[in-house]
Amino acid sequence: MTNVPIPRVKICCISSIEEAKLAIKHGASAVGLVSEMPSGPGPIPEELIEEIAATIPPGVSTFLLTSKQDVDSIIEQQRKTKINTIQLVDRLLYGTHTDLRTALPGISIVQVIHVRGEESVIEAVDVSKYVNAILLDSGNPSLKIKELGGTGRAHDWEISKRIVESVNVPVFLAGGLKPENVNDAIKKVKPFGVDVCSGVRTNGNLDEIKLKTFFENVVNSER
Repeated sequence: MTNVPIPRVKICCISSIEEAKLAIKHGASAVGLVSEMPSGPGPIPEELIEEIAATIPPGVSTFLLTSKQDVDSIIEQQRKTKINTIQLVDRLLYGTHTDLRTALPGISIVQVIHVRGEESVIEAVDVSKYVNAILLDSGNPSLKIKELGGTGRAHDWEISKRIVESVNVPVFLAGGLKPENVNDAIKKVKPFGVDVCSGVRTNGNLDEIKLKTFFENVVNSER
């Protein structure tokens, strides 16, 4: 038995106050609220994001997933929705992570790295100096219609493991996680946290049985 902390769990694609309450009831330390995306599941209007975020108790992080690539638009989104964590699912093109942190003191910045090959390790190490955490996912920003998350696909966990070992910030693991494989994922990658969307849903809705099993397998993971 090791003395390694149990990974944090972020339940993503939250679509209602009821779903947020269900996720937190089972142990979620963070909820993901998806704003406008080029593709993928779970986007909801910013007005609903603000409404859900206002009900989240202290100690639970509210992640705004944004596909925007300019700092000014992201700052505007945060001030409108009042979330406490920004999850950048694409690369910044206009402005920097430092600009975001200066404009939004106290707001955590999480950069998504879409793990596609060896270059992802370099990208993660480079950006880790400027963010509060990294989230590893399985999208493909190079497609004509970008995939920026919610693909339901796992990526190469060996690369994810190397990223965890190479950076000095917390790393969340996402991409194709579900009750059946989360134990193995934690054992291999040893992430700070895990992030799940479709893996705990049935017909698009949060499934309490899958959710309960997912959390049980996280807690019982042998690390």
